[in-house]
Amino acid sequence: MTLTATAKAAPPPPPGPPAARPSAVRRAWRAFSPYAYIAPFFTLFAAFGLFPLLYTAFVSLYRVELQTPGDMEWRGLGNYTALFTDEFFWMSLRNTFTIGVLSTVPQLAMALGLAHLLNYKLRGRTFIRTAILLPYATSVAAATLVFAQLFGRDFGLINYALGLVGFSPVDWQTGTVASQIAVSSIVIWRWTGYNALIYLAGMQSIPSELYEAAEVDGASRWRQFLHVTLPGLRPTIVFTVVVSTIGATQLFGEPLLFEGSISGGIAHQYQTLGLYMYEQGWGFFHLGRAAAIAWVMFVLILLLVGVNALIARRRSRKEAGR
Repeated sequence: MTLTATAKAAPPPPPGPPAARPSAVRRAWRAFSPYAYIAPFFTLFAAFGLFPLLYTAFVSLYRVELQTPGDMEWRGLGNYTALFTDEFFWMSLRNTFTIGVLSTVPQLAMALGLAHLLNYKLRGRTFIRTAILLPYATSVAAATLVFAQLFGRDFGLINYALGLVGFSPVDWQTGTVASQIAVSSIVIWRWTGYNALIYLAGMQSIPSELYEAAEVDGASRWRQFLHVTLPGLRPTIVFTVVVSTIGATQLFGEPLLFEGSISGGIAHQYQTLGLYMYEQGWGFFHLGRAAAIAWVMFVLILLLVGVNALIARRRSRKEAGR
């Protein structure tokens, strides 16, 4: 005999007031509050970034002189055609490229080596990390003036050291290659420690299990660096290359203060694009020409960054297909 028990259904809850719906104002605030939080950034960017960029493009189409900025004469692409027929523009473009290569390649190589050393357990690592960042915190004016004294022709410390080993003095401010090496050394001194700390942060994010597995397989420190550290640092290396390329294209303070001339030396031998733009705008008072140079620099940076990104993407696809 089977007994079946049936439970009584629970009584329905007593009727009460309906749940209050959020008001229209509250719903609108929930929808637009994220935009309100980021609005200050976009407001400042539009005022101090986007508007100057667009206005510079507008000014580059006119003949504008610094003495009479209100008198604007339409030139169309005349500023650009005059720019591309100016030999000093191509010289400054070539100088920008050579100084960029001379400063970026040794800088990133030295930064990678320093980061690799600091990644191991060394005594005083905290002090060394702080010390290598001090050049970055130093004023560009102070650093350039000190290096200008070091590279002095008659009483500079560099020429004195060269004389001790039997070399004749070098005129660092007149020779083309010598002056570009001198300017590049300032950039290397200021930015090597900064990039080294970026590389060090990237190295510390690589899993230690990869190094342990490589060590078990008998890989030496050099093999571990080539096959574990460098592949793990590839995004960081691409980032530093892009940032260094942008910085080299906009190089201005070091060549300006090295000799104190806006022409970049007697023969324009180390005049960069930034210095050439300053000379046209505030030396010759051609604001329209200077605006055209600024936009050429902007397009050049976009092209260089795009080429770097394309090379990095093809490299990653090739390695992924192996």
